Formats: sequence, structure tokens, C-alpha cells
Amino acid sequence: MLNTSTFHPDYFHLTGIPGLEQSHLLLSIPFCIMYVIALLGNSILILVIGTNETLQQPMYLFLMMLASCDLLLSSSTVPKTLCIFWFNYHKISFNGCLVQTFFIHFSFGTESTILVSMAYDRYQAICHPLTYTTTLTGSLIKKMVLVFFLRNFCIITPFVFLLNRLPYEHSNVIEHTYCEHMSMARLATADILVNVVYGLIIAGFFSGGDLILIIISYVLIIRAVLRLRSSDARLKAFNTCVSHICVIVLFYSPAFFSFIAHRVGHKYVPLRVHILVANFYVLFPPMMNPIIYGVKTREIRSRVFHMFYGAFTRD
Repeated sequence: MLNTSTFHPDYFHLTGIPGLEQSHLLLSIPFCIMYVIALLGNSILILVIGTNETLQQPMYLFLMMLASCDLLLSSSTVPKTLCIFWFNYHKISFNGCLVQTFFIHFSFGTESTILVSMAYDRYQAICHPLTYTTTLTGSLIKKMVLVFFLRNFCIITPFVFLLNRLPYEHSNVIEHTYCEHMSMARLATADILVNVVYGLIIAGFFSGGDLILIIISYVLIIRAVLRLRSSDARLKAFNTCVSHICVIVLFYSPAFFSFIAHRVGHKYVPLRVHILVANFYVLFPPMMNPIIYGVKTREIRSRVFHMFYGAFTRD
């Protein structure tokens, strides 16, 4: 159904994963399991860090922000995907699609800036340990959080207006499990050059820029670590960065694959592969991040153990 005054459809039809419609119910099992693990893991991480004064340090505060972002990213998409898989409910309103698009891209952008901040935190801790506590103060972290929010709000909000201005007079079928910028823009019956260019600018200057800053931080970190005389000290320093590096790889790899497939790879990458990878990047990193930090960070591991052990002994 089309609203003739604005040429916006009343709703979009999300197909799910094209070519795998018969497997939707089967696919829902790993999707649901990963989502539940992501919800539990990140919620526990937020609870443990937020309720322990000894963990009110920059590294853990950034980790708590990352967990909050993971919850927002996965919860913006997975519930609707499961509705498609379980109940065959494919409809999403036009405004609902815009809202989902905003939160997906906002979560991605915010998580990217948090990863940059965590790289800076590791740089200060390893390269300038004597001034670490005086540099990364609570006041500075609050200012950084405000900047993160404003930066990503300002660069993602134009996506909503760019999509809202377009007419959608023909198809309202989105071959995806959720709404996002380019999947909506490709359905428009007007020139989408502005959308394409703006998307490239955001990916290149902001997401790409964040990744470059992370790489620069780790080049400086590696150079500082290699100057340490003690092999034990070098191993300890590298070990503090392993978790962050794993999270970076998990986050950026599927995201950039999805970005490239949308723009230049749709002729070479099967659509079902593209959609599966797109779902991978909103599910797998949020599931794995708390596991990685829980296993690699002794303080978090011990706090989680004491929390559950205490609850068990009280019962």
C-alpha cells in the first residue's frame, strides 16, 4: 500500500535470508542461542562493572560502554529477525524501518569510537604508565562519552532524512532480515547518488578513520613493548592487548565485508552469503565480546565467579 502524498509505502516486507526461506526455522536456533548469550553476557558485564568500585577504572568503564552498545546493536535487529523466522511476520512500518536503520548505524558508529578509546587507553597504560591515572580521569571519560554520542548522532541522523526524502513507488520488498541504509535506498525510484556518496564519506572518514587511529595506537604500543628488556614484561604488556585486538577483528571484518558487498560486491557475492554475514556482525561480536573479556581479564572473571558463588551459597 502506498501513501500517494509522500510516495512512501505504509510498510516494507523483509524477506529474511533469500534462498534459505525453507531453513528459517532451523537458522532461528543458532540465532536465538547467540542472542540469549549476548543478552546475558553483556548484562552481567554491565552489572559486575557498574556495582564494583574497584572496577571503576578507564579500561572497565570503556568495556561497560562497549557492552551497552552491543546490547543496543543486537536488540535493534535480532527480535525482528526471529519474528520472521518463527512467526512468518515480515512486515515493518516505514517509520519503524527508519528507526531501525538509525539505531543500527548509530550503534555501529558508537562502538567504533569506543574501540578507538580502548586503544588509546592501552596506549596510555603501556607507553605512559606514570601519567596514566592523571591523564584518563573520570572527567575526561565523561567528556569523551558526550563527544561519542554527539558525533554519532550528528553523522547518523542525516541517513534518516536522506531516506525519508526518497519516493518508493514500486517495490516495498527488502531482501534482508532488517532495515539498513543501502537496502532501503536501493528501492527508491529516484536518484540515490547523495545517499551513496554520504555513505562512502561516513565509512571512509569516520569508520575508516577510527580503524586507522587504532592501527596507529598499536604501532606505537608494539614499538614501546619491544623496547622492554624483560621478556616477562613484554609478554604481560602484549597480553593486556589480546582481548581488545580480538574484539577489533570480530567487529570490523564482517562490517566492512557487508559494506563492500552492498556497493561493489553484489554482482560477485551471493545475496544469501551477504545477508548471513550482515547478521553475523550484529550477533557474533556482541556474543563473543563478554566471553573474550571474561576469559582474559582476571578481575572480571573473579568478580563474576564471586557474584554467582555468593548467590548460590545464599540459596
